[in-house]
Amino acid sequence: MLMGASVWIVNLAVLIAVLEADLGRRKITWFRIARPLLLSAVIIPVYIKHPASSGSGLALEVAGAVVGILFGLSAGAVMKVHRDPATGRAVSYAGMGYAALWIAAIGARLFFVYGANHIFDRQLGHWLVNNQISSDALTDGLIFMAVTMTLSRTATLVTRAVTAKPAAVTQAGSLAAVN
Repeated sequence: MLMGASVWIVNLAVLIAVLEADLGRRKITWFRIARPLLLSAVIIPVYIKHPASSGSGLALEVAGAVVGILFGLSAGAVMKVHRDPATGRAVSYAGMGYAALWIAAIGARLFFVYGANHIFDRQLGHWLVNNQISSDALTDGLIFMAVTMTLSRTATLVTRAVTAKPAAVTQAGSLAAVN
């Protein structure tokens, strides 16, 4: 059971792009929203060659996408979003909890890929055969998971930016996000 470098490349590209774009206090700009959309637009046609169109392979790919959406919504919920009182622009703040969620999700996927090739390759191979799932469908499911995690995080960020309220100034003089 050998999953190609595509899963590693996609997952590491997603992790680097998201952490670089989101960690710390960041303005929410059109480029910050467009970058994950462009990344996904490149990843899907380059790495998804023969998606399953029926059966258990399709179910696995859909399940990967659904899990990615749930992780992306969780990541979006961990981020704080408010309007900067000085500029009125939407800004976000993502800290160590946000980074830990992304690292854990992508680390788990990469561990699964490593395990599929070196630890539980026989068991996984039997499972795939018994359930009539191709290794391509498994790889595609992992890629769909990475892409939908990024897209759902972006959708959450856009929604929260549009509805963001100004930050309140606390008694200590620091800003605290209202939503």
